[in-house]
Amino acid sequence: MATSQPVNPAAPLLPAIPDRPFEGSSEAVLERVPQKVKPPHMYRVVLLNDDYTPMEFVVVVIQEFFHKDRETATQIMLKIHLHGKGVCGVYTADIAATKVEQVHRAAHEAGHPLQCVSEPVD
Repeated sequence: MATSQPVNPAAPLLPAIPDRPFEGSSEAVLERVPQKVKPPHMYRVVLLNDDYTPMEFVVVVIQEFFHKDRETATQIMLKIHLHGKGVCGVYTADIAATKVEQVHRAAHEAGHPLQCVSEPVD
């Protein structure tokens, strides 16, 4: 049977760390500089008026895709009808593009020529 040296459980497994930094060392500690992060560019999602899409369909689209209550959706629809366009919401670029695509798909499936665009907020 082989014999080995007994392990002293009180002995440290790692080398001792000095209390002071190494004297004469050329290493420096770098401070973390906070970075300034710009907010993302925002885009308005706008519905455009046409003479063929029913007003009720526009209200339903605004409620479903922009999560507006019926009264707010009706006010936006009337603005679209009277002024030619109306803002349904302001989103980041990716979300605005998704909203535009959802509206186009719903209008196409329903057979309506409703147009939706996104424009950058100045």
